[in-house]
Amino acid sequence: MSSKGQPVAQVPTNIITGFLGVGKTSAILHLLKSKPSDQRWAVLVNEFGEIGVDGSLLDGQGADSEQVFIREVPGGCMCCAAGLPMQIALNQLLAKAKPDRLLIEPTGLGHPKEVLAVLNSEHYQEVLSLQKTITLVDARNLADRRYTEHDTFNQQIAIADRVVGNKQDLYAVGDQARLVDYIETHGRTGAEVTFTQFGELSLDLLVGATQYSTKEHVHHHGHSKPVASELPLPDSGVLSARNEGEGFTSMGWRFSPEKTFDRRQLVALLKGLSVERMKAVFITTEGVFGYNMTADGLMEVVLDDCLESRIELIADRVDESFETQLMDCLEETP
Repeated sequence: MSSKGQPVAQVPTNIITGFLGVGKTSAILHLLKSKPSDQRWAVLVNEFGEIGVDGSLLDGQGADSEQVFIREVPGGCMCCAAGLPMQIALNQLLAKAKPDRLLIEPTGLGHPKEVLAVLNSEHYQEVLSLQKTITLVDARNLADRRYTEHDTFNQQIAIADRVVGNKQDLYAVGDQARLVDYIETHGRTGAEVTFTQFGELSLDLLVGATQYSTKEHVHHHGHSKPVASELPLPDSGVLSARNEGEGFTSMGWRFSPEKTFDRRQLVALLKGLSVERMKAVFITTEGVFGYNMTADGLMEVVLDDCLESRIELIADRVDESFETQLMDCLEETP
């Protein structure tokens, strides 16, 4: 267990990556629930959208306890602007948590090679001990060229020490074998393949040094402007933000905490969405709820609390009328 009075050094660090909707957040929640009770863990979460929802989903399900520390980097790939947003957030997280283990979840549309390059830089060589990189894959997506021809999808596989075929309970005959074959062709030599469901990863999958080396120079130019998750809410109590890249568009909204949503009307709206990905936390007339939508449908969980309502959509194109429909779900103030 780390001593709070000592500087952090050689913190075991794992990247948990994978494309949109594959179950990364569920996997991290499962790992946090399985962690040794005497250890302090830190989680750095990156989101493609600028609103930032994952931190609230993790916090609201009890992940942000005394021994777990969570920090978000919203607004696209966390390595943008030569890694500055990522480095600031990571340095602050390490200083606060002094963790026994660090988990990093890049956005499903991020550039994992560049994230690894930042973590491999001279600045972090004495601070972090890079351990196995875990890439979650839904083997059913191998039948879709939007995945197999997407550079980020293949990068995530190329850097993996272990590829985890998640959602195996939904696979058809041949899906597992197809993933094993794909990893042999596109994965790193020696990468291991396992299968699970509901993001249930065992702690022993994290242990051991990564075998991936970032020898080539990689750099990604991005923005360094403040993202919407960090801005003060306007007088209207509603803030929206848009982000585009990697062939996708994200659209997100934040609402001041006094704004309450009609739960039934809200759920009906969310169920009708046609998007690649949706994550949200809402303060409703019936309590606080978290929402997660993938191709497999909409999931709703009860949350302990949240500071404000937030929602993020990722799609090829976001329906412009959605904002009006979302506002219609607000309870009228007396």
